[in-house]
Amino acid sequence: MTESAVASQIEALYRSDSRRVLATLIRLVGDFDLAEEALHEAFAAAVEKWPRDGLPGNPFAWLVSTGRFKAIDVLRRRTRFDASVAELGKQLETSVDPVGLDEQFLEDDRLRLVFTCCHPALPPDAQIALTLREVCGLTTEEIARAYLTAPRTVAQRIVRAKAKIRDAGIPYQVPERAELPRRLDAVLYVIYLVFNEGYSASSGSSLTRHDLSAEAIRLGRLLAELLPEAEVIGLLALMLLQESRRAARTSADGELVLLSDQDRSLWNRDSITEGLALVERALRSLRFGPYSLQAAIAAVHAEAHTADATDWPQIVGIYDVLVRVDPSPVIELNRAAAVAMRDGPAAGLALIDGILARGELADYQFAHSARGELLRRLGRNEEARAAYERALALTKQDTERRFLKKQVAGC
Repeated sequence: MTESAVASQIEALYRSDSRRVLATLIRLVGDFDLAEEALHEAFAAAVEKWPRDGLPGNPFAWLVSTGRFKAIDVLRRRTRFDASVAELGKQLETSVDPVGLDEQFLEDDRLRLVFTCCHPALPPDAQIALTLREVCGLTTEEIARAYLTAPRTVAQRIVRAKAKIRDAGIPYQVPERAELPRRLDAVLYVIYLVFNEGYSASSGSSLTRHDLSAEAIRLGRLLAELLPEAEVIGLLALMLLQESRRAARTSADGELVLLSDQDRSLWNRDSITEGLALVERALRSLRFGPYSLQAAIAAVHAEAHTADATDWPQIVGIYDVLVRVDPSPVIELNRAAAVAMRDGPAAGLALIDGILARGELADYQFAHSARGELLRRLGRNEEARAAYERALALTKQDTERRFLKKQVAGC
C-alpha cells in the first residue's frame, strides 16, 4: 500500500473512530484533557509508523493502546512537578490492556461518555456543548450554530464543564436504571442535535455530514437497547425516517432538492420500514412525547408516494398536538409551513409574520426562506426577494447559499 493510501486510511479512521478512541481513553486515564492529548499523540504515531510498518490488524485497539502509553508518558513527566499524579500513573500502567477488552465493553464507552457529559451536576447548556464536542467531535463553531450563540460562549461552557467533572469526581458510567429517566431528556436532546448537524450541516461545502447522522443513529440504537422508552424509540424512528431521504436531498451535481421535488424512488425503503414500525411502537405507549410526534409527521411524508399525495390535514393535526406538548417558535414555524400546504400560502404567511412580529426567529434563516417561498407563491416578488436575501445573509452552508441565490435571482 502506498504512503498516500495509508495516509488516506488514517484520515478516514480519524473521522470515523477518533471519538470512540477518545471515549475509551477517558475511561482509562480518567481525565478529558489528558485523554484528548493522548488521542492526538496516538494518531501522530500512526502517521509516523503505519506508512513504514503497514496497518495493524486492529487499528482501533492499536490507537487505544498507543494512546494509553502516551498518557503514561505524560503522567511520568508530570510527576516531577506534581507528586499527586504518580499514583494515577501507576494505576494506568497496571490497568487492563485495552487490546484484550471485549468489543461490546469498548462500544459502551461512548454511552458512558454521553451520560457523563449529561450529568445533572452540569448546567443543561454545558451538558449539550460538552457532549457535542467530546463525544461527536463537533467544533465550537458548529455547536454555536446549533445553540444560536457565540463560539466563545460555547468554549467557556466546555471548559467549565470539564473542570466540574474533574473537581466533583463525576463518575464515568451509565447510571443505574432507577436514575435513567431523569437523565434521559438531556441525552435525547444531545443525540438529536448531533443528528441535525449531520442531516443539515450548519456550514461547509456539503449539505449533509453522514458521519454525524450515522453516529447519532448508532447512539440512538444503543440507548434504545438500554432503555426502550417511548421517546427513545420515537427519536430513533424520527432519525431513521429523515435519514431515509439523504440520497434524494441533493441532485447529481450537488444542488439542494426540496422535499416536494425529490425523487422518492431514491428514498431508503429499509430505513422507512424500520422507522414506521418504531413509530407505531412508540405511539402505543401513553408516555410518548415530542420526538414520537415528530416521527409521526415524518411517517406521513414517508408513506406518501408522491408529494401531491401527502396528507397535509393529518400533518397539521399532529403539529397541533406537538405545539401543545412542546411549544417553541421553530415548531410553530414548521406548523405554519404545513398550514400553507393545507390552506394556501396566505394562511401560512400570516402565521410566520406573527412569529417574527414577536421578535422570535429573527436570526433563523429558515424562517426567512420559508417566508420568501410563500411570498413568491403569492406573486409578491419584491418582498420575496428581500426575505430570501435575509435568509442568505444568515446562511453559512454552501449548498443552501447556492439555492438561495437562485431564489433571489428568480425574484
